[in-house]
Amino acid sequence: MTRHPDFSAHAGRRSARKTLAARSAFTLLEAMLALVIIAIGVLAFVDAQSSFTRTNNWSSQAATGMLLANEIREFSRRLARHDPVTGLFLSGTSPNQTLHGWGREDGETTVDDIDDLDDLDNVTFGLNGTFPGPIDAFGYLVPQTDLQGNVVMADGQPVALEGWSQHVVVEKVDPYNFSQTRPHAYEQAATSQLPYIAVDRFPLRVTVTVDYTDPGTGEVTEVTKLTWIVSP
Repeated sequence: MTRHPDFSAHAGRRSARKTLAARSAFTLLEAMLALVIIAIGVLAFVDAQSSFTRTNNWSSQAATGMLLANEIREFSRRLARHDPVTGLFLSGTSPNQTLHGWGREDGETTVDDIDDLDDLDNVTFGLNGTFPGPIDAFGYLVPQTDLQGNVVMADGQPVALEGWSQHVVVEKVDPYNFSQTRPHAYEQAATSQLPYIAVDRFPLRVTVTVDYTDPGTGEVTEVTKLTWIVSP
């Protein structure tokens, strides 16, 4: 008996091979889902990197700000509370007395001339300030450095640390309550419970505010504020 080829078997095998070939490729939906997953991963990485950069910038600025505030504190340690020559005193009779000696005296025009704490009142070291700055504990300019750690120079002089300033406020405070300020010319009259306190015998509260001005936008940010009390 003559046998005829089993075309149905061949057709079944060809159909199976076609099905396997079709299943070995991604469908359009699967490809789209893969692209979405990859895009989400890339966006998450970019956001994490951006967050890290912002956090790193903030921590660097906070550290620099605290360093500059403490430089002023160390600078002030060597200073008398009031002028060592003229002192702080009142002239005339009450209630028309005049205060002498608070703030910088005539001729005190440089950082080296500062010789007492009240000379620092309302003084700014740095951008648009009273003196160039910021300064360190010795009164020297804190310089700008490049990525290699070299001091940036201009016309043979070091360039100040860009964008930073130190603003100082000196206040006279009540000896029994440091949160209460007193006028510069205030004296405490003697009472049955409290002694007389002369105009130059009050504690001083020194506050240093360190600001950073963005060179690109001009936006000013208060980075650090440091306060301490100097007793008589």
